[in-house]
Amino acid sequence: MVNSVIVMTELIYMKNCYVKEWNAVIEKVGKDDQGNFIVLDRSAFYPESGGQLTDTGFVEWDGQKAYVIKVTKRGLIKHYINGPEPPVGKKVHCVVDWKRRYALMKMHTAQHIISAVALKRFGSKTVGNQIHTDYSRLDLKPSKLSQTDLTFLEQKSNEIVDSAIPIEIYEVDRQEAESKPEKYRCNFSLLPKFIKKLRVVYIKGFDKAICAGTHVSNTKEVGHFKILKKENKGKNTERIIYELV
Repeated sequence: MVNSVIVMTELIYMKNCYVKEWNAVIEKVGKDDQGNFIVLDRSAFYPESGGQLTDTGFVEWDGQKAYVIKVTKRGLIKHYINGPEPPVGKKVHCVVDWKRRYALMKMHTAQHIISAVALKRFGSKTVGNQIHTDYSRLDLKPSKLSQTDLTFLEQKSNEIVDSAIPIEIYEVDRQEAESKPEKYRCNFSLLPKFIKKLRVVYIKGFDKAICAGTHVSNTKEVGHFKILKKENKGKNTERIIYELV
């Protein structure tokens, strides 16, 4: 049974997206309509949010192992598990499925690059996205791209990848960011008012976006990608679907 004490899990990935293994302590255990879950005092597992899929992996202790199959962020950071349940207070060793995580990191950074090129070239804002391991998508508005435009979008974005631009992640005061909105790709009105510190993903000299997702540290890590198709998603809105190649 989960008690009423609020647990604030330290989110390791917010500062370092490359942590693959770490130790943590079980703060809570419980069960809801989605299954059995644990709450860790610190975690590098990314919870499904912002269009990015959840991380998976496992936790192990005393010769036992439970697989982390989904992580959510709705108040508590819940790690849903398949396997034995570690007791509250137990120290566990955590391992993220790195192949999956790294694919999501590359895909998410690719989305930032495409979104920035689309905004700079066509004035199209990204109004939605979904990050997967094998393909991803983003929705642009206003957008009415020709085949020539799509070719430019793909080629220019891959040029940015090839430029091997370093990527920094840091925090900025919300008040400061909102005073200079032209510097950031962000719809500030959609951010909950209680958030006072904003996480910036900065592709140096190219793009600053407010984002809580996981990203690579240099554009060259993305590798090339290919735009698979464009779909009409309503008035002045188009969906771009792409994959890494």
